[in-house]
Amino acid sequence: MKTLIAAYSGVLRGSTGSSILSALQDLFSITWLNRSKVEKQLQVISVLQWVLSFLVLGVTCSVILMYTFCTDCWLIAVLYFCWLVFDWNTPKKGGRRSQWVRNWAVWRYFRDYFPIQLVKTHNLLTTRNYILGYHPHGIMGLGAFCNFSTEATEVSKKFPGIRPYLATLAGNFRMPVLREYLMSGGICPVNRDTIDYLLSKNGSGNAIIIVVGGAAESLSSMPGKNAVTLRNRKGFVRLALHHGADLVPTYSFGENEVYKQVIFEEGSWGRWVQKKFQKYIGFAPCIFHGRGLFSSDTWGLVPYSKPITTVVGEPITTPKLEHPTQQDIDLYHAMYVEALVKLFDQHKTKFGLPETEVLEVN
Repeated sequence: MKTLIAAYSGVLRGSTGSSILSALQDLFSITWLNRSKVEKQLQVISVLQWVLSFLVLGVTCSVILMYTFCTDCWLIAVLYFCWLVFDWNTPKKGGRRSQWVRNWAVWRYFRDYFPIQLVKTHNLLTTRNYILGYHPHGIMGLGAFCNFSTEATEVSKKFPGIRPYLATLAGNFRMPVLREYLMSGGICPVNRDTIDYLLSKNGSGNAIIIVVGGAAESLSSMPGKNAVTLRNRKGFVRLALHHGADLVPTYSFGENEVYKQVIFEEGSWGRWVQKKFQKYIGFAPCIFHGRGLFSSDTWGLVPYSKPITTVVGEPITTPKLEHPTQQDIDLYHAMYVEALVKLFDQHKTKFGLPETEVLEVN
């Protein structure tokens, strides 16, 4: 405003054209500064809406649905409940992805907040199916969501003809509204029925992204740590061999940097509670924090804006074995672990890690 007044006063005084031009340049620089601040806040809001959706949308909508049964709007609740029963098995068949939702502008703000990028190292053939092992889990797997459940990083252009399906807890698809939101992005349950269907009855060109470390890996997520829970995780290899789907190691640099959490020692009451949740419910509650909504100097649920770079490695071609033996599984699991470590070592220095950094495989 002061700049506008100064420019206007200069005209009244018969100021030179250069003075007016200088004033306009100052005005534009201020406008650009304000625009930059607005974009940053939009980025924060876009990330926060997904975090809240992930944490509370399902529970909130379940409570609202039950409450609606007790109101004059009970018919709406009955109709949705009937739809839920009718549509119950849709997530197991790949869901209902929406290109419109996957291309929402909000996901580009989400991407730019960190920022997040997807790095392709090899082509994926449309004549094959794939299981991508995603590492590490982090607290929420934000890189996995942005890269494979949205088009913010142009996954469909980088891997033309490939349909990515990010697999997550099956319990999420029992939650009203949340299930629709997840399916619209191409997210599916991480269970045997779903994976069998996608790899055997859905044609070729399917890529199922499994966060192999799961809840156990999230418990050790912390900034500065590069560790994966993989040594005894072999179920995904068995499925790949059973269907003849190629294994693709995928590592996300920076996934562990965006949240800080309280790490409970083995044997502590906190770790005991987490393991019980993991055993009976399928997820482990974490005590974590990021930054605040309006300031990076306060605590909150907004993750820290640290770069996340997801590198998709070279496919490991697997044979189709109706009944793979334990020896077969162990062989291809060892090949996968070796390929993942190699992928990490090849790219670690490009994304801020020292040459001496070693990937810890647990």
